[in-house]
Amino acid sequence: MNAPSERSHLLPALALRAVPEALLEALAMRFGATQYSAAQAVREQHGRDESSFDVPPPAAVVFAQSVQDIADAVQLAAAHAVPVIPFGSGSSLEGHLLAVQGGISLDVSRMNRLLRLDADDLTVTVEPGITRKQLNEQIKDSGLFFPIDPGADASIGGMVATRASGTNAVRYGSMRENVLALQVVTAAGEVLRTGTRARKSAAGYDLTRLFVGSEGTLGVVTEVTLRLYPLPEAVSAAVCSFPSIEAAVRTTIQTIQMGVPIARCELIDANSVRMVNRHSRLTLPESPMLLMEFHGSPTGVAEQAETVQEIAADHGGDGFEWATTPEERTRLWTARHNAYFAAVQSRPGCRVVATDTCVPISRLADCLLDSVAEADASGIPYFLVGHVGDGNFHFGYLIDPASTSERARAEALSDSLVARALRLEGTCTGEHGIGLHKMGFLVDEAGVGGVEMMRTLKRALDPLNIMNPGKIFTI
Repeated sequence: MNAPSERSHLLPALALRAVPEALLEALAMRFGATQYSAAQAVREQHGRDESSFDVPPPAAVVFAQSVQDIADAVQLAAAHAVPVIPFGSGSSLEGHLLAVQGGISLDVSRMNRLLRLDADDLTVTVEPGITRKQLNEQIKDSGLFFPIDPGADASIGGMVATRASGTNAVRYGSMRENVLALQVVTAAGEVLRTGTRARKSAAGYDLTRLFVGSEGTLGVVTEVTLRLYPLPEAVSAAVCSFPSIEAAVRTTIQTIQMGVPIARCELIDANSVRMVNRHSRLTLPESPMLLMEFHGSPTGVAEQAETVQEIAADHGGDGFEWATTPEERTRLWTARHNAYFAAVQSRPGCRVVATDTCVPISRLADCLLDSVAEADASGIPYFLVGHVGDGNFHFGYLIDPASTSERARAEALSDSLVARALRLEGTCTGEHGIGLHKMGFLVDEAGVGGVEMMRTLKRALDPLNIMNPGKIFTI
């Protein structure tokens, strides 16, 4: 395997490039005090994400408010061959936002407008800085919603960049299926449009899909056209406890293989439930748990729920708790979405080595149970959550950042988990992306030839290697 063999410190490889004073002066002149900052606190804010890596901050931050702002910033950076790192809401888990080769951070969070809602066509066009919660709040009166829910209130541009999915992916798919068109500023500072509002096209190369999942390494997303869905007539959520993780996973596998159109199916292990109870002052049974949601007509939802309850009972599931009102559902899903923060608070001062994998649903039990056994034997505190309805799950190993031995053990666990997923014909990352953390595993998954083809595309579209360099692979 090509995963790094030495994991003894928190810093990834750095290859900092000089940022000429002439560029900083040009940026300050073009953007002024309201859109440009070289203040240490602002730089540090844009030099950290939710990963466990520590890297020097970018040299400056530009706050873009328009497509022209982005084009001008990229053109100025290109003139000096200085890296540009797009920044949305800062919720990345794999070091995507880190300035490992120096450069400037390009913050698009102020570009958060809904540009066009076409309810009849079930599409919406937005700027990249709008978050998924902001989007759904603005379109709620239309009777439509955007279902992709990675947990954090991520920006839509960041979700495009990482090909995000999340809790609803088992029914609605990932960003790959739900992005129809893009506007992108290229590495040369040119504005490019890809795709249309049509539901399908056979016109040339699929440039939209090229940028979805490119992690900011090919261009800066400035506009996104998305699929929307009608709000379901009926929604019901349920939580069910199980005697073991295996019982919960077997219930999930059988549910999917029977073709039940479940909208969400989330696994929370006993560690996570315990942390969430303490963090959110809940009293959930502290055992492995499935959190499920059903969408459709009242009759369809009732039939789905009854079928899954019967399957769960066959595997020892009990204590079904139903939630049909928005308030009850929000309470349950808030607990799930707070699992990461609950885990961090459970060990003050810790950092999280987070990882995710995805395997074919038939191999889910094999992958998950062996990974749990390894984590239990390691002595490292951890939490486990998973969008198990589509074979995707996440481990978070809680380490003392001052302990090189804990870091090494956590990274070894992560490496072993990813290698196991690849052996089972899965992927090294279901939704977090490659970033800094999984470059070696990308070679294992895509092959040397596949990664070299990606490099060829990168060199062609970004010959100066200024677009978020040092991520996915090295040039």
